[in-house]
Amino acid sequence: MTVLEETTGEPTGQPTDARGRVAELHEIRAQAVAGPSEKATAAQHAKGKLTARERIELLLDPGSFHEVEQLRRHRATGFGLEAKKPYTDGVVTGWGTVDGRTVFVYAHDFRIFGGALGEAHATKIHKIMDMAIAAGAPLVSLNDGAGARIQEGVSALAGYGGIFQRNTKASGVIPQISVMLGPCAGGAAYSPALTDFVFMVRETSQMFITGPDVVKAVTGEEITQNGLGGADVHAETSGVAHFVYDDEETCIAEVRYLLSLLPQNNRENPPRVACTDPVDRRCDTLLDLVPADGNRPYDMAKVIEEIVDDGEYLEVHERWARNIICALARLDGQVVGIVANQPQVLAGVLDIEASEKAARFVQMCDAFNIPIITLLDVPGFLPGVDQEHGGIIRHGAKLLYAYCNATVPRISLILRKAYGGAYIVMDSQSIGADLTYAWPTNEIAVMGAEGAANVIFRRQIAQADDPEAMRQKMVKEYKAELMHPYYAAERGLVDDVIDPAETREVLIGSLAMLHTKHADLPSRKHGNPPQ
Repeated sequence: MTVLEETTGEPTGQPTDARGRVAELHEIRAQAVAGPSEKATAAQHAKGKLTARERIELLLDPGSFHEVEQLRRHRATGFGLEAKKPYTDGVVTGWGTVDGRTVFVYAHDFRIFGGALGEAHATKIHKIMDMAIAAGAPLVSLNDGAGARIQEGVSALAGYGGIFQRNTKASGVIPQISVMLGPCAGGAAYSPALTDFVFMVRETSQMFITGPDVVKAVTGEEITQNGLGGADVHAETSGVAHFVYDDEETCIAEVRYLLSLLPQNNRENPPRVACTDPVDRRCDTLLDLVPADGNRPYDMAKVIEEIVDDGEYLEVHERWARNIICALARLDGQVVGIVANQPQVLAGVLDIEASEKAARFVQMCDAFNIPIITLLDVPGFLPGVDQEHGGIIRHGAKLLYAYCNATVPRISLILRKAYGGAYIVMDSQSIGADLTYAWPTNEIAVMGAEGAANVIFRRQIAQADDPEAMRQKMVKEYKAELMHPYYAAERGLVDDVIDPAETREVLIGSLAMLHTKHADLPSRKHGNPPQ
């Protein structure tokens, strides 16, 4: 049997027969699979991190992984690189299945060059991305790398450019999921930002453009890596991370679950599953769950649980912009996207972050043929100097643009308040909702009755002997005239006022009717959405 030279992996002797060469092949493959050394593997495990291949095994169905370019090695010279040419060049690429459906994957191997990206490394990623786009199947990246390989200079940077270009080309064509399982610094962080979903693991994964040392040198601020770009920071403050978990096993299991809710590509529908939750199940709990008094808060998450199949849903960006909920769920086995105001947080108002969060979610649903259900209980946009100076106009317009541009089935349901511009923006009938329903507790108006009365009847209130009594009288009159539950329905702005207990059945019936919906957009390269 041929013996491999330990430092370069080169065979020390050439076998002369077929059996010998096959034996040599198996030996080389074994070395490629094993990685650089047991010491390097132990060091990876000591950090609480799995190896690239262990991660792929968790992600894909057992025995389904087909590796691509396992024997690829870099051709760089200088700085000692010519003496160290490991197989895979620090990234494992290939395809397999998740629940029997094809998924492409690449995983950085931190044990080899710290997972740093060089020319050969990048070329492997480019190839697997091209294959995913051509095959029309999701792409999952398991990120654990130290950025560009400095020894290879600009060639490594050009490799990132190729990844970014392909991320953009694949956007809205195939689902792209980035799983952050280690450091991701500098320009490398832009690839995850271009993908559809970002997963992170607490303590072991970080993302930032400039690290703590650079921040301290430039601004004088001292901060840790996790404080600057850790999982919780990106889940709660920046909104970069959609999902955060405590360990890799749970994180990767949730990636599998998300894939089960997404189609293979933009030409297919999400997979439908058999549903044992009765279509006509009454939701009587909703009658007590949502107070008729618009000033009393409640948990919109419980409303969603009551409506969807078996109470199961996957919330996206759960800890960022919590005044709005974006979630994937199923109704009668069909995947739907749910956008809902959360009255428990800021009374469910729309602000800059909520608008951005919902807008991107609506765009994702529209790209991948996921019907959108909008649950409204919104008192308006958040007032304040910070919001206005921060650009609430252009950020709110992002949500408006996303809804107006969406061609998937769209159903809106007004639970209680729907005031002002926020009512229009949250997929009202006037911007293209296919069906609009309301509960008998709905209040649709330009603004709340108190504010409206103060504006309309300002003079009468000021001149009255008892201004407060007059104000209360005018508020009552305004509610009776313009804010009763059937005002919008009488004018065709709501298709029906429904019993809350029948919400699930009504939504499922409406989705069944809209299943064959087809809508064409104007001929254009692309729109110019607000930024």
